[in-house]
Amino acid sequence: MSKNRDTAGSLSDSAVLPYRKLPLTSFNDFGLAEPILRALVEENYVTPTPIQAQTVPIVLTGRDVIGIAQTGTGKTAAFALPILNHLYTKRMRPERKSCRVLVLSPTRELSGQIADSFRAYGRHMKPLAIELAIGGVPINRQIRGLAHGVEVLVATPGRLLDLVHQRAITLNQVEILVLDEADRMLDMGFINDIRKVVAMLRKERQTLFFSATMPGEITKLADSMLTNPERVAVTPQASTVDRIAQRVILTEKSAKNDLLVETLKTETTDRVLVFTRTKHCADKVVRHLQKSGFGAEAIHGNKSQNQRERVLADFRNGKLRILVATDIAARGIDVDGVSHVVNYDLPNIPESYVHRIGRTARAGADGIAISFCDHEEAAFLRDIQRMIRITIPSIDKRTGLRPAQRPADHHQASNRPNRGRFGGNGGGGNGNGQNHGGGNRNGGGGNRNGGNQGRPSRGSQGNNPAIPRAEASPGEPNSIGTVSFLQRGGNRTPR
Repeated sequence: MSKNRDTAGSLSDSAVLPYRKLPLTSFNDFGLAEPILRALVEENYVTPTPIQAQTVPIVLTGRDVIGIAQTGTGKTAAFALPILNHLYTKRMRPERKSCRVLVLSPTRELSGQIADSFRAYGRHMKPLAIELAIGGVPINRQIRGLAHGVEVLVATPGRLLDLVHQRAITLNQVEILVLDEADRMLDMGFINDIRKVVAMLRKERQTLFFSATMPGEITKLADSMLTNPERVAVTPQASTVDRIAQRVILTEKSAKNDLLVETLKTETTDRVLVFTRTKHCADKVVRHLQKSGFGAEAIHGNKSQNQRERVLADFRNGKLRILVATDIAARGIDVDGVSHVVNYDLPNIPESYVHRIGRTARAGADGIAISFCDHEEAAFLRDIQRMIRITIPSIDKRTGLRPAQRPADHHQASNRPNRGRFGGNGGGGNGNGQNHGGGNRNGGGGNRNGGNQGRPSRGSQGNNPAIPRAEASPGEPNSIGTVSFLQRGGNRTPR
């Protein structure tokens, strides 16, 4: 477990309280070093967000922190600013092949954005070595970048372990560990990798743990990593942003392509982010949009890192107006000006819905989330509405057609594999991951390549193996077991 260092500035609970009683209405109230404040002025940062106002003073004291906040609330600055202040006030040269700060995040895109934030906030701190270690790009450049040691290493778990195994990095000098988007780590099957990494760290460190939700497995992980942490919760778990206007369009699966085109023609849009459940479907949607005269590109795990960076850059600067993505991008895209999020496929994990629509209504703007729901996704919609405690307004554009009736006894089907394209017993699918649910309402996964991402169907036998997830990037795990989430509570008051 981590232990806070009394000699390095760790204070008791009573010492933290005076900070939290102050009206922190400006970044100048934090007592940050002048080079950091100068960078914040250049970034046009004026008023701290709630997660920043509560987290920064605690991290500055050396306490461990559990931060529960939605994506888009300013979490990166909440941990990056006090970390940079620590590095500035305790200047020392990192040892060769080591780092002083380790930040773990689940996706390449999110890792890149975190590294960019550290560089932006620390632009006036010289020298300041920041290295990014992610899959999908040559590892040799990263090995060279780590050779002389770095202050900050931002990494995905898979690539970090690759570097450790090649003896390019040792982790026994890490002073501060940050685990960002911990629940997404669970979704993507990184928990065992994280445990391996934590076992390599020294016990005397500060640990900062951030997650939008706290399922049971994540709570256990936090308990094993942190010592007497301070808890900061600025929003209810898995709540949706108030400024997002949500609506559902009931439709048939076969009509979704035309419905998407119709929606894009009738809505007043700026940037549009379209989510599909599989990589194959994302590419198919892009082809249909391009044939219909729309400029669109896809981003998912089968794209090279250079392709993903180019597409994201075009989307960020406005050259690309429509981006089609799988859930790998749900927390990895931090782009202002996304006016619409369209759920072409409803996610089969309710929490993913929150993270998807959180890509809009950022930086104080309003946003619109439109979800297409076909007959097989009705159970997903019910799960989402139950979790967010909102009945989403719906428009019915169904023609009245329904999928062919399954046998009445399909709930008691055997465990034999389904040989058909759209099977009725276990939700079996084709090898390309096109079947999003097969024969039951919950979309039980049966496809080889992960059309359904790891949620067991209610009508299938409980002994079926877990389905590998579709979006894992090269060098990152892509198989998980069944994930269960705790019942969500109401607002939590930070301790």
